[in-house]
Amino acid sequence: MNLWRRAAFTAVLMGAALLSAAVLRAQTPETCREHRRFGRLQEASACYQRLAASKDPYLRAEGYWGLGRYQDANDAFREAVQAQPKNPDYRVRWGRMFLERMQPADAQALFLEALEIKDPHAGAILGLALVASDGFEARGGELARKALEADPKLTEAHVLLATLALQESNYEKAREHADKALAIDPNALEAMSIFATIDLLGDNTNPPSLARILQINPVYGEVYATAGRFFVLNRRYEEAVALYRKALELNPGLHKARAELGLNLMRLGYAAEARKHLELCWEAGERYAAVGNPLRLLDSDKNFRYIRSGNLVLKLHEREAEVLQPFVEEEARRAVQTLEKKYRVKLTRPVQVELYPDHEDFAVRTLGMPGMSGALGVTFGYTVAMDSPSSRKPGELHWASTLWHELSHVYTISATNSRVPRWFTEGMAVYEETAVSPDWGDRLSAPVIFAIRDKKLLPVAQLDRGFVHPDSAEQVLVSYYQAGKICNFIEQKWGFEKLLEMLHGFGARKTTPEVVREALGLAPEEFDKRFTAWIEEQTRVTVEGFEKWKKGMGRVAELVKAGRHEEVIREAPAIRDLYPEFVESGNLYEVIADSYLALKNEKAAAEELQRYARAGGRSPQALKKLAQLLEAQGRPKEAIEALQRLNWIYPRDEELQRRLGDLLMAQGDAQGAVRAYRAVVAMKPLDRAAAHYNLARAYKAAGQTAAASDQVLMALEAAPGYRPAQKLLLELEAAGDGRTSSK
Repeated sequence: MNLWRRAAFTAVLMGAALLSAAVLRAQTPETCREHRRFGRLQEASACYQRLAASKDPYLRAEGYWGLGRYQDANDAFREAVQAQPKNPDYRVRWGRMFLERMQPADAQALFLEALEIKDPHAGAILGLALVASDGFEARGGELARKALEADPKLTEAHVLLATLALQESNYEKAREHADKALAIDPNALEAMSIFATIDLLGDNTNPPSLARILQINPVYGEVYATAGRFFVLNRRYEEAVALYRKALELNPGLHKARAELGLNLMRLGYAAEARKHLELCWEAGERYAAVGNPLRLLDSDKNFRYIRSGNLVLKLHEREAEVLQPFVEEEARRAVQTLEKKYRVKLTRPVQVELYPDHEDFAVRTLGMPGMSGALGVTFGYTVAMDSPSSRKPGELHWASTLWHELSHVYTISATNSRVPRWFTEGMAVYEETAVSPDWGDRLSAPVIFAIRDKKLLPVAQLDRGFVHPDSAEQVLVSYYQAGKICNFIEQKWGFEKLLEMLHGFGARKTTPEVVREALGLAPEEFDKRFTAWIEEQTRVTVEGFEKWKKGMGRVAELVKAGRHEEVIREAPAIRDLYPEFVESGNLYEVIADSYLALKNEKAAAEELQRYARAGGRSPQALKKLAQLLEAQGRPKEAIEALQRLNWIYPRDEELQRRLGDLLMAQGDAQGAVRAYRAVVAMKPLDRAAAHYNLARAYKAAGQTAAASDQVLMALEAAPGYRPAQKLLLELEAAGDGRTSSK
C-alpha cells in the first residue's frame, strides 16, 4: 500500500472510530425513550442494547430496564446509586422502575431517599404522587400540584391531574389539565389519551384524538390500555377487554396491558383465555405479583365445585359446598326473583356467585393482589365474588346481606348498561340490604357520627369522590352510609319510582346534577340542604349524645366489674338508647341481658337479647343464648327465628344446625329439619351415627323413605349397635321400603 493510500485508509478508520464514539455518546436514555415514544420500536431496542453495553452503571440500568431485563437493571441501579450516593435522579429512576413493576413500597422508599438528598425534587414528588394515585389516595392530587410548583413544565404532573379528575368523572377538569400538558409538549401522547378516553367513555368509537395519536405513533397501544383502565373503573368490563385486545393488536409487547387483559378475562369468568395471557406475561419475564397471584388462583379452581341451577351458577369450595349450597342457593334465588321484578330487568344470561373461604383468594380474584381490607364482595357484570362465612371470624360477616348488596349491582349496572355512577349503585345496594330486613345493612358507626356532627358529608354531585379518592379509609365507610341513606331519603320523600327514574336517567348518560334536577325537581344544592336536615334529624339523638354515651359506657363497665347488677339494669338502658345501633363487642344489650341472668330474670334477659337481634346484633354466642332462653320459656317458634338469623351469618356451625333441626322437627317442619341435619352431616361430626340417624328421622317425617333408608344404613355403618337407628330401620322395613330390606 503506497503512502497516500495508507494515509487515506488511516483517516477512514479514525473517522469511523470518531463516528462510532459520537453515536455511542448520542445513545442516552432520553434518545431511547423518544424512539419508543414515536413507535420506532426496533430503533428503541437497539438503543437500549447499546446502553446495556455501557460501562456507566446508570446507563446500563436504563438499558436493561428498556429491554425488560429487570433483575439486571435492579443490580445496575444499585451500583449506580452506590457510585453516586448524592445523585437523587438515579433513585427517582430506580423508583419509577419499581413502580412500573407494581412494587409501590420499594418505589416510595426511593422517592423519599431522593427528597432527603434534594428537596424539592419534582421527579421524586411526582413519584410519590403516582404511588398515592395508584392506591386511589386523595393526596395524589396534592402531591402532583406540589411537583408542578417545583417544575411548572412537568408534563406528567398535568397528565396525572387529568387522570385523577377523570377517575372522578370530572371531564371538564380532565380536559383542562390535558390541555396544559399539551401546551408544554404538543406530542404528549399520554395527554391525548385522556381526550381519547373521554370520547370512548361517551361512546364515540372514532375520536379525533385517536387519529392524531396513531399518526404520531402507529403502534401506540397504550391509548387503548389507558381507556381500558377507565372502563374497568366504571365497571364496563366487557368493553375494557375489547380495548385491551386492541392495545395488544397495535403492540403485542405491552405486557402490562396483557396482564390487565388476563385479570379482566378472569373476572368475567373466561379462565382458559385469562390463563393464556397471564402465562405469556410470565414467560416474557413479567413475574410480578399481579401476574403470579392470578395464575395461582386459577390453579386452585380444581378445588371448587360449580353448581348450576336455572339462571344461577354457584362456585363453592369443596370443603364447604355441601353445607353452604342450600343456604346460598335459596337466598340467591330469592334475591334474583325479587330484584328482577323490582327493577324490571330480565337478565340475558345466568348470574355466577362465587364464595371464597380464604379472603386473600377473594382479594386476588378482585384486584390480582392480596392485602385488600374492608371489601366483602364485588360484582363483575354477571359475576359476583365474595367472602364466604368461613373467611372471617363468626359474627363478622353477614353473608346474606353481602349477597343481596352485590346482586343488586348486577341489576343496576345491567339496567344502565354500566353507566350508573358509583355513588348511586352503591347507595342502591345498601338500600336493598335494609329493604330485605331492617336489621341487615350498615350500622351508624363512629366515623359517620363524626362526619354528620362536623358537617363533612360530601355534596351529592361530588359523592363519587368519597369512593374513588377518599381522604381516608373512614371516608369510604361514610360514603357508603351516606349513599344508602340518600336512597332511603328519596324513597321516603318521593317513592321508589323516583329511584327507578334516576336509574334510567343515568342509563341515558346524564350526570348526577342533571338527574337530580330532572327526577326530583331540585338543584343539587337544594337537595343537599334537604337531605342534610333529614339525616341530622334521623341521627340527632346519637350524634348529640355520643360523648355522653362514651362516658356512660365507662360508668357501666365499672358497675359490671363491681358486680352491681341492679344498678346496671337501672342505668344502662338510657345509655344504650343514646346509641341504639351500637351492637359491636361490648354493646349494652348483652351487658344488660347478662345482668338480668345474674339476677335469675331469664324473661327480661330474653327480651333484651331480642332487642339486640332487632338492632342488627350478629354475635353467634348471643343469638344462641337467646334461642336457649326462648326455648326454656316455651317459645320454640321465636327460638327457631333466633337461630335462623345465624344461617345468614355463619351456617357452618354444627351445634347451631343440630339445635335448629331438633326444634324444627318438634314443630313439624320436616323439610326445614332435613336442611339443618344435612348441614350437620356435611360437617362430618364426631358422632356420625347420631347425625345420620337424625337426618333419617327428618327424611322419614318428610315422606322421603328412600333417602331415610340410606341415612339409617349410614348410621348403622358408623355404629352397628346404635339402637335408635336399628329401631328406625325396622320401622322403615315394616313400612315396606324395599331398599332397606334388600340390604
